Formats: sequence, C-alpha cells, structure tokens
Amino acid sequence: MKDEDGGGSLKITVTKDVFKLAQVFTISRGSRTEANVLTVKIEKDGFTGWGECVPYARYNETLDSVTAEIEALPAEFTRDELQTLLPAGAARNAVDCAMWDLEAKAAGKTAWELAGLPQPGPEITAYTLSLDTAENMQKQAAENAFRPLLKIKLGTANDMPRLEAVRAGAPDARIIIDANEGWSAADYAELAPHLLRLGVELVEQPLPAGEDDALIGMERPVPVCADESCHDRTSLPAMKGKYDVVNIKLDKTGGLTEALKLREEALALGYQVMVGCMVGSSLAMAPATLVAQGVTVTDLDGPLLLAEDRDEPLIFDDAGVHPPKAALWG
Repeated sequence: MKDEDGGGSLKITVTKDVFKLAQVFTISRGSRTEANVLTVKIEKDGFTGWGECVPYARYNETLDSVTAEIEALPAEFTRDELQTLLPAGAARNAVDCAMWDLEAKAAGKTAWELAGLPQPGPEITAYTLSLDTAENMQKQAAENAFRPLLKIKLGTANDMPRLEAVRAGAPDARIIIDANEGWSAADYAELAPHLLRLGVELVEQPLPAGEDDALIGMERPVPVCADESCHDRTSLPAMKGKYDVVNIKLDKTGGLTEALKLREEALALGYQVMVGCMVGSSLAMAPATLVAQGVTVTDLDGPLLLAEDRDEPLIFDDAGVHPPKAALWG
C-alpha cells in the first residue's frame, strides 16, 4: 500500500505479543495474569512506525478478529481515509498510531509537532488497585499510599467495605473509582453520599451503557464519567444530561486522530476529560500522553501493572508519566 504522499509502498506487519502482569489483575468482569496485545509495524523507505492495541471482549474484539480487520485493509489508503475504512476500535487504533509514528519519523518531526500541539510534559497518572477482598485492597492501598491518585475497581455487591478499606490504607491519596457498569441506578443513588464522604473525586461508568438513561435528572454529587458509553464523537449526543466527564481511550476512539477530535469537541460541550487505557505496554500509552495534556484525570498506568515492558519504556516518576522518547514512538 502507499502512504499519504503517494510515494513508495507500505508494509504492514501484525504480531501478537504477551506481557506478564506484575500480579493478578481483577475487575468485575474477571481476572487476568497477562496482557495480550497486537503490535502493528508499518515500514516505508527505511522508516518504521509502531502502534499497539488491546482487543477487548466487551466490544466483541479478539486478537484474531482485530488482526483480520487490519489485514483486510485495501492496498492503498491515507490516514484520513483510514477513519472510514475501519470503525472506531482496536484495529484502527493500532494502524492510526503506527501511521502517526511513521509520518513523524519521515518528516523529521515529533508527532506533537505534526498535530500542531504544544510540547507535552509529564502528567500525574492514576494507579489502579485490582478488585479483591477488603482486607487485600487495604493492603494494596497502603503499599501504594505514596501515589497521589489511586483508582479503585469496584462494581460488586460489597463495594462499601472495599472503599472504606482503601481509604483507611491510603488516607491522603486522591481516589477515583471505576464500577465497570456493575451498579444499578439504585446502587449509585445509595452509594453517592458515601463516595462524597470518603473524598472520591470521580465515578467511572456506574451503570451499564445501555441503561444509563437512568442518570438523567439524577443528582450527581460526585462527577460521573462515561467510559463504555463514550467511544468517539458520535457518542456525545446521547450523553447529554447523564455525564460530567468523558473517558477517552485510544482503543475506543480508534486512534490518536479521533481521540484529539473527541477531546476538542467534548471540551467545547463543557465536559471534563479523562484519558484512560486498557492494560497494555508503554507503546499503547505513548500516543495517549499527547491527549492527556492538561486534562482533569490521566489514567495511563498500564505499564505500571506489568512485570515486563517495551525496550524503550515510558518514564514514570514523581512528576507523572512522561511523553515518549522517539525510540519508542512519535
């Protein structure tokens, strides 16, 4: 296939990679011990662009189905054309980000320069505590109490003891929670005052995406963030009156191109922005660091949950997650 300037052919390679997790990671939908990702490599004229995606069963994606989508692309297309060739999702994300990387290297510029963005800097990121017993979650919280922002996976019948335990383990940390569509409207209404009491700053996707009309007119003392209810800009009209924050994930938007547009439109409509991730390597997080600049919440902790990472991983320190070096991406 050919790139945007009509030059030499492009070669796209898709590989399946596995990264072991530092510990078992559990959410309300299940547990895992490894991150299974797809790595896309695009080569042209001596330059190589890289992208990564994490197929998600919640959206009927598998490693094989996403690979098939990528391999079925036509022989020639531009990055702009890609936005209509593939739907928003993991396949388009990996290809889109690889094309950004390739274009940046071919132009001798950074991806943020090509996008017309200010030079990015580090952003404080949330660190996710896996769903577990209250006792074990308190232990996790205590071990990570030095981190400024903790994210708690909830969405079960015994969430309050877990939340109380985490607050006891990390009394000074900022806390956000992710219910992963695990609550009913009645659950949220009952829990909301307690969330406020315990200093929770944000609640991600408390209700199933198909049942979130119940949020219309409901008092939201803690800001409610759309995750599964928001994929790309086409999701925004249906969110009106339900949500205060939009969680932008590149595996949902289908890449950096749409993510930047979603961020712009969401902010224009008055939403706050969170930038999140699936559990993947530094390569998956790298493009998202550009979207995360100055947002309300950054949640790009995927590499922190891994026991192994890419050869040129992102830097995480007291200042937060830093933008990638060119050896990784962009």
